[in-house]
Amino acid sequence: MGASVRALRALLLLSGFYLLGIALLAVLAGLDWAAALWAPSSLALKVYVVSALLAVPVVRGMFMLRTPKGEAAHGVPVTGEQEPRLWQEVRELARQVGTRAPDEIRLTGDVNAAVAEEARLLGLLGGTRRLYLGLPLMAGLTEAQLRAVLAHEMGHYGNSDTRLSAITVRGRVQVARTIADFEERAGGKVAKERERQERKNAKKVAKGGKAKEVDTTGAGLTYRAMARLYRAYGHFYLRATLAGSRRQELAADLAAARIAGRDATASALRELPALDSAHRFYLDCYATLGVDAGLLPPPGEVVGGFRHLLAARTGELAELRRDLPDEPSSPYDSHPPIAERVARLEALPDDGRASEPATPALGLLSDPGTAMVAVERTTLTPQALRMRRVDWPELVHTAMTGHSAREAEPLRRATAAVAGGDGSLDALLNALDLGVGWEIADRLPKSEEAGAAKGRVAREFARPVLRRGLARMVAGELADRGSARWELSWSRPASLRMPPGLEDELPAALDAAVADRPDTAPLRRLLAA
Repeated sequence: MGASVRALRALLLLSGFYLLGIALLAVLAGLDWAAALWAPSSLALKVYVVSALLAVPVVRGMFMLRTPKGEAAHGVPVTGEQEPRLWQEVRELARQVGTRAPDEIRLTGDVNAAVAEEARLLGLLGGTRRLYLGLPLMAGLTEAQLRAVLAHEMGHYGNSDTRLSAITVRGRVQVARTIADFEERAGGKVAKERERQERKNAKKVAKGGKAKEVDTTGAGLTYRAMARLYRAYGHFYLRATLAGSRRQELAADLAAARIAGRDATASALRELPALDSAHRFYLDCYATLGVDAGLLPPPGEVVGGFRHLLAARTGELAELRRDLPDEPSSPYDSHPPIAERVARLEALPDDGRASEPATPALGLLSDPGTAMVAVERTTLTPQALRMRRVDWPELVHTAMTGHSAREAEPLRRATAAVAGGDGSLDALLNALDLGVGWEIADRLPKSEEAGAAKGRVAREFARPVLRRGLARMVAGELADRGSARWELSWSRPASLRMPPGLEDELPAALDAAVADRPDTAPLRRLLAA
């Protein structure tokens, strides 16, 4: 479908919104005319008022022509002087697509690449073009794969997708505004009716009567009916426009395959869900690990640390690339499923371009480290920027020590409540020796099943919980003494490095401390040593 045909289709869909408004205004005018001819004057006046109130949101929706401005441009802009190789690559790809290159390239902290255009006159005139390119995405791609991603984005420019989106956005915004206006008015009617009935009930109760149940079913009914009409058109509008968006993605994929090669394009698409999943894991388990302690990794490593994770977890990433997400398609999806897109590309004839070298895409940047620092300054919140920066080993040790202490806190409180004192490890060991360990365990959080258990069964539920809490308190004690240290690993969870021999003997000592006949002597000997 050519750009002119798609523009005409978008205009027709937008005009449908106005036609719906005109039709509703005509119906309301017809009701007013009928009431003037045949209804009593008192009823006719009510019809006039209701139709006027219903017409206001319709007219407001039709004549609120200004579309809200999109989000302000984000990321770090880089010039051709700062990043000559990247700009040269983008301009060459735009030339091969046969379109105008972007006016700006902005580096971001997202696992994504996107294009935007500040089109004017509903897309009839082009405007400033921006390419947004995520550094975490570049960290996970080769140059050939990144070239495919960039060719895909240039394909959107060449297909006029960014220009015509202005018409589509206008329709979505105006339908949503009108629906929101009707629902707001319906909500106001419901609130007034509820208030009226509650006042009436209050008067009845004051006189010794019985209050009735508040029922606002009929309040705002006409407003809700009008909102349903616009919502139905909104669903139709979304299905129609998003179907076009899915076709645009497939067309951009073909443009990328033609310019960057079939295999590079297909492999880049396979990388996207794997990188997205890995990046979420990285942010949750590494980059923000020390936030509770007021710590962040060194400057540039909030973004750049993702490289270490990718290098250490190649096996897991390979599985994610192989097993693509099998999400069900929906008429309200803006993109086709990744699996479908990859299958379409891999079904294309071999173009003989599978042997390109796997050069890291970050090599297109003059100084990736400097770029990562700059991106962090724009993406982190002011509070995060004020946090103390420490190297990764120190961050992991400090954060895991605090995390372990927080996990042991319920056992400390339970120990203090039963045995008195400060709930320290020594106090807990003394309590175990005195035989009140199960009383302490009974105060720990438990499942519903464990709470209902009695006797021996209850003790078996409590034993692993008590042992786990004791292990955390021991780990905290060793860390505080400097005898053990939490170690960073990019390929597995952080582990506590203990003195020689202690790691092997500790499990048996913990088991002995929470046995039916507690024996804390082995654990005390290990701690003393």
